[in-house]
Amino acid sequence: MKSTPLAAVDVWQPVMVAAGYRCQCAGECGNPHAKTDGRCPGEHDGYTSKHGHRIRLMAAPADLCVSPVKAVTLPPGELRAWCPECHTAAARQARASAPVDDEPGLFDL
Repeated sequence: MKSTPLAAVDVWQPVMVAAGYRCQCAGECGNPHAKTDGRCPGEHDGYTSKHGHRIRLMAAPADLCVSPVKAVTLPPGELRAWCPECHTAAARQARASAPVDDEPGLFDL
């Protein structure tokens, strides 16, 4: 039996079923995942290696530039299954390549 999160299972479950409980990163993290046909091999409740840690997939926006406020309102169809390593690396790359916002911030003078 697969483990589930403590909250938002109704959103998480359809994302995981659609992904086959496998990370859906296709290289957005910077790793081409060449040995696994271009998709991350990380599976929910699997391990990173023989002596590695357990993988807990998360349901997060497919568009990594979405604000956290908007992300919590997205339906399962706009979410993807991500392992923590791919999500962190892909989000970092997405932020680095995002266009610079020239509008002044709320507290900018």
